[in-house]
Amino acid sequence: MSQAKERPILFSAPMVRAILEGRKTVTRRPIKHQPFDLSWSRRDHRFEYVSGHAENGDEVDGFWAYTTRSGGKWEAKCPYGQLGDRLWVRETWGVISHDFDQQGNAIDWEPDRPAKAVREMRFGRGYYSGHVVYAADGLCEWAGDEDGGGDPRSAWKPSIHMPRVASRLLLEVTDVRVERLQDGEGETDFESRYVAEGIHRIHHGDGEHYYHPFKSEPGPGNWADPFDAWRELWVSINGADSWNANPWVWVVEFKQVAA
Repeated sequence: MSQAKERPILFSAPMVRAILEGRKTVTRRPIKHQPFDLSWSRRDHRFEYVSGHAENGDEVDGFWAYTTRSGGKWEAKCPYGQLGDRLWVRETWGVISHDFDQQGNAIDWEPDRPAKAVREMRFGRGYYSGHVVYAADGLCEWAGDEDGGGDPRSAWKPSIHMPRVASRLLLEVTDVRVERLQDGEGETDFESRYVAEGIHRIHHGDGEHYYHPFKSEPGPGNWADPFDAWRELWVSINGADSWNANPWVWVVEFKQVAA
């Protein structure tokens, strides 16, 4: 077994909140190079996860698949690692670099807002010292949210540019597998594999529950089936064409660990 590794992974603000609240323990990501012609029968595919070392000593870590119909073979290494590996989360972020504003007035810090202290954190052409704040936690005037104010150097920065030291979430991979995107269609509410994607389970009274990828309160637009809420979430991120293609996806289950 190879040594556990760390890799970055991107999450949107709603999904970061779902992870922090314990609602999201799995993510599905499209496989970059699809295994087979998607028109072929799913029953014709066989998958096997291989981890270890080949006879020549080369490290083996990935999924192998073959089709019994044509003898075709496909292999791919999961870009999100294997069991026991760590994923550090990249999310939209900013840095509050100073204790005083440009007029020299003391800034009243929000004591309940999550922040991570950094010192001489290298970013771009310079270094930052101060506190990292996260857009998933709401507006922050020092990150340029209040009428365009705040230090321009502290404006929200894209998640793709987050360095490791600024990350606040570390996840441990507990399972990796391959499946078709829509495999869970038709499963009953309480058995649905998609609730763990961070879907809100909303009580509507009289013992009834509905589902929504973003809203947590009863109201119009909630779905009776978590599969439909999952579809809305996927389309919002990847587009309707991706959903209709029903691609093969990596399914990565995880748990939070101390960063």
